[in-house]
Amino acid sequence: MPTKIVDQILLVGDSITQGAWEEGGFAQRLAHVYARKLDVINRGLSGYNSEWAMPVFEQVFPKKGEVGPKVKLLTLWLGANDACLDPSPQRLPLERCISNLRKMVSMVQSPDSEYYSPETRIILITPPPFSEAARKANLAARDPPIALDRTSENTRKYADAVIELGKELNVPVLDVYTPIWEATDNGDTKKLETYLYDGLHLSKPGYTVVYDLLIQTIETKYPELHYDALPMDFPGWKDLDWENPRASIN
Repeated sequence: MPTKIVDQILLVGDSITQGAWEEGGFAQRLAHVYARKLDVINRGLSGYNSEWAMPVFEQVFPKKGEVGPKVKLLTLWLGANDACLDPSPQRLPLERCISNLRKMVSMVQSPDSEYYSPETRIILITPPPFSEAARKANLAARDPPIALDRTSENTRKYADAVIELGKELNVPVLDVYTPIWEATDNGDTKKLETYLYDGLHLSKPGYTVVYDLLIQTIETKYPELHYDALPMDFPGWKDLDWENPRASIN
């Protein structure tokens, strides 16, 4: 194991988190502003619902007492696939989805948990809006065609439930749904295309909304973790002893 350990921002979610490494994605932008401060670890898994994400979470979140980097900030962004309709295998009842998210939070916050991490700050993120027209066209163009697998109304229920869970647990929630919905005149199909390139997944403007809200939430709820508040790992090059750089770095 390296002797220099850099703590982490851990992003857990589905394809919308996985895609956050794309140009303009919020993971990419976080990695830039937190360079040499916190490592950004993306554990977004395309197609996963909260039930399937649970055993992944158990493997990627460090157990109490393990030697290694600490997770300073954890984002949980699940529910978009849970909100699918029958007969999709991704569908998970709303109550089960929220129960899974509640359990993940408890795993980190409960002193009795083997994953207890009192230094970890948590942010829940709601599913974004959903464009039925764009998604229907995308699925119809596949070979073979696929029927529409979710609705905007159902997705909103999962988003609202995440917000309520945050209130229940006193955990900050990034409400992605509302600002995009309002910016598109309450879900105008054409305007949603700006934020959701296929009706489900975020485009660069969509990720911009997420990134801006995330930085704002960190600044107001966890200011000690804002990138401007964190020291930089290793001295800047101008601060090195140029005649004996090793001594400066060690």
